[in-house]
Amino acid sequence: MRIGEYAPGGNEDCERPRHPVAGSTMPPAQLPQADPYQAEIEVLLKLGIGKPTVAKAAQSARHHGTTVEQELLASDLIDPDSYYAALARGLTLPFLSAIDASLVTDDIALDTQLVEIKTVRLNYASKSMFAIVPEARKLAALAQAFERRPDIADRMLVTTPSALRAAIWQSGSERRLRQSISTLFDKGARFSARIVLSGKQGFLAGAGLCALGFAIASSALTLTIIHAAISVLYMAAILVRACALFCRHRPTAHPIAPHRLPVYTVLVAAYKEAGIASQLVDALKRLNWPASKLDIKLVCEADDHDTIAAFRAQNLGPQFEIVAVPAAHPRTKPKALNYALAGARGEFVAIYDAEDRPHPDQLRAAYARFLAGPSDVACLQAPLVVSNGSASWISAAFALEYAALFRMLLPMLAHYRLPLPLGGTSNHLRLADLRSCGGWDPYNVTEDADLGMRLHRLGYRSGVISCPTYEDAPTTFRIWLNQRTRWFKGWLQTWLVMMRAPVALVREMGIGGFIVFQLLIGGMLISSLAHPWLIALLLTTATYIMFGLPSLGSSDGALFVLDIANMLASYGLFLLLGTTAMLRDEKRRMGRVWAYIPLYWLMISAAAWRAVLELPLKPFFWDKTPHLPSDTAHKLHNR
Repeated sequence: MRIGEYAPGGNEDCERPRHPVAGSTMPPAQLPQADPYQAEIEVLLKLGIGKPTVAKAAQSARHHGTTVEQELLASDLIDPDSYYAALARGLTLPFLSAIDASLVTDDIALDTQLVEIKTVRLNYASKSMFAIVPEARKLAALAQAFERRPDIADRMLVTTPSALRAAIWQSGSERRLRQSISTLFDKGARFSARIVLSGKQGFLAGAGLCALGFAIASSALTLTIIHAAISVLYMAAILVRACALFCRHRPTAHPIAPHRLPVYTVLVAAYKEAGIASQLVDALKRLNWPASKLDIKLVCEADDHDTIAAFRAQNLGPQFEIVAVPAAHPRTKPKALNYALAGARGEFVAIYDAEDRPHPDQLRAAYARFLAGPSDVACLQAPLVVSNGSASWISAAFALEYAALFRMLLPMLAHYRLPLPLGGTSNHLRLADLRSCGGWDPYNVTEDADLGMRLHRLGYRSGVISCPTYEDAPTTFRIWLNQRTRWFKGWLQTWLVMMRAPVALVREMGIGGFIVFQLLIGGMLISSLAHPWLIALLLTTATYIMFGLPSLGSSDGALFVLDIANMLASYGLFLLLGTTAMLRDEKRRMGRVWAYIPLYWLMISAAAWRAVLELPLKPFFWDKTPHLPSDTAHKLHNR
């Protein structure tokens, strides 16, 4: 019969399993056992599952603190449809391997079933039924209850966890989509980048630009003052980064977390990533965490059929789930992550990008750090390491930049409990804290930096771990420029959101946090935008000095010396921080990248100016960065 038309009335109407599990006779009610797993083991043996298989699963269950059934299903040794069909026969209930989502009435409480599957009401034309996912350890008690109340049994059917979750995801898709887009704005509009400029900010920006233009046109002194202010801010931003050279507080290795591990959710937003689906799945399968306690969600756009098909073609274990996000604007990664967050089952959440290859022990390192650290640490950042630094001079410079940021600057900021501009991947978060702060801002195109700053404002802190994630950097100017433009646009969004109420921001972040925020985000934006102007001023002033006007003792001469110091310090620190953090083999692969650093800084400035121009026109546009499998990319560049 067609599923969803009328309620299943008996086993003759049920879909049969593809590979039936031998035996379906219900075991008798069991007396209390000394071994808490014994009753469950006997049920599984009655179902015809081999004794060695059950014994191995029981050993894993005792070690991980799970059930034997969970270990069996996670091992991928038994087919879920066959297994639950056998349980249905034992209970003499209908079994459905797929559920029509139109039978499920959506309600906000329905999301609890995504976290812990129990039962869902199905509204058939003839009567209401209840789809259940029975547990082997409770099977005898359930059978007894049905014997006492056959009227209840008549309204029950058995299904699989994946079938029930699929129906729930589809049934509540429109509600979850609205929530993923509007929750942060509705509950905390002051944190949302949905409004690019507040009314006050727009007025001040317009008035400031007019006043600045008038002042520059009417007085050369104004230009000198602006020059001095920018140069001093430029130097201050450099000095913050220079402090990382003298801070020896690096992330310490903690003992591997105990064997009784919690459920860990891994979210991976993947859009147009069919080409690297296999690499991603392989990398996630290598994570050193019990499969029975992994909740990996591959978050795809519902209309990205190629990527979804590529994931389905992989041998996904039960720990994987494909979450299809309905198409809607803004089409951003944070919106997709918010959507998937409704079904997160873990106590902790890790965020990865589709091209990432995380160290297998990274989840354990993060969990151990959470256990050892203060309770207000809501997020841990793993270092990102560029693995294709030798592919081009652009990827080499990118590798230097990442080494300086993730292995020098962020550990220093974390040690002093200062605001951390998080990276867009390899963030590990406490799920409860993430939800309490509103999740990600779907309108911010660098949701990572925004989240790091918002966590600090709300009283949380961020830390770092040392287990890396490997990824490939862009190797061509066009791809690099598109990615960096989006980053600058998001950093500008973050600065504007944070600066809507500066006095309140100082109160929330503290003086030290506020200053660091201004120098890290604001200073980076201003220094990047001003870099070509400072170069032009340097060349002009150098020409004047060659002819003895002005003298080095004058104000213009002093600014010239400061600008020279800024330039040399910015280029030198860029190289020094990166090479200090790198291993010997990484340095060897860099080649003569130092010769390209001035050009790289000009590229950064070009991306910053492009972001400023794009912000009012396309504030929420997410320019997708294309990726190739790591080995394919390396082969192409080594030809």
